[in-house]
Amino acid sequence: MIDKRLVPVNGLKKEPFSGCHHGMRYYFLCDDSKESFTAFVYPEPWCFEQTPDEEKTSASFPISEEGMDDAISWLFEQYESNKTKWHAADHDCMHIVNDK
Repeated sequence: MIDKRLVPVNGLKKEPFSGCHHGMRYYFLCDDSKESFTAFVYPEPWCFEQTPDEEKTSASFPISEEGMDDAISWLFEQYESNKTKWHAADHDCMHIVNDK
């Protein structure tokens, strides 16, 4: 899903990081303190800003190598525990976009 080497830990202090995996989108955002970041997961098809807050799940982690490891493990857990939801979002993605 995500390779830690592609997300430099200190890079989160400058810019958010986002991606998707089979219908599950994720977004990493550094907190104002620059000492921690929040990881969000939400379903396809919309970007982070256009997705209603009630469809987002989040967890916070320290900006460190261990924090990034924990965030990636959390992403895998979110994917595995809600696989049906993510696959449905992936499958329905174009239907939702076309209906708008």
